[in-house]
Amino acid sequence: MRSVEPGGATAPEPERCGWAAGEFLQPYHDQEWGVPVHDDRRHFEFLVLESAQAGLSWVTILKRRDGYREAFCGFDPEAVASYGPADVERLLGDPGIIRNRRKVESAITNAQAFLEIRREFGSFDNYIWDFVSGVPIVNTWGDESQIPAETPLSKHVSADLRRRGFTFLGPVVCYAHLQATGLVMDHMTSCFRWSELKGADA
Repeated sequence: MRSVEPGGATAPEPERCGWAAGEFLQPYHDQEWGVPVHDDRRHFEFLVLESAQAGLSWVTILKRRDGYREAFCGFDPEAVASYGPADVERLLGDPGIIRNRRKVESAITNAQAFLEIRREFGSFDNYIWDFVSGVPIVNTWGDESQIPAETPLSKHVSADLRRRGFTFLGPVVCYAHLQATGLVMDHMTSCFRWSELKGADA
């Protein structure tokens, strides 16, 4: 869809990353992807959604985002960490989420590990941003084929998270988290969001 400028002229659509098409992916790309996150609940939200994505497309998860928000108490890690076997069975009957037992149980285990990190570091945000010394990594990709699925950084983050008890957070999923929460900025240089975010404060 083209926007209409004052006077009735039609403005061309800004250039976006190639994957950013459709009613779910485009607004996610334009408003969220690559924006530095410093809110623990938002970090936990992305961790729940990204771990649920394993083996699935991201748009499949975005379509169920509201369902996940309702099922997991607005992504409150303290509430989720207290879930027990009855909650697992309830969630496995919830059509608003991916009804995979291992992924549901992983969300609970990860919430518990998330709280341990928060106790140790003051916040999950302090912990995760320390991996990049508090400064976003801004890449300059000219073609989407250049973007790696995982990096030495994501392997390091994944190994540390798994050591702390997290599951379903391998190097590929961890790289997705780094991209989503702005620790790594992977918009194409031709994308309008690259120029907007390249100087974003951490």
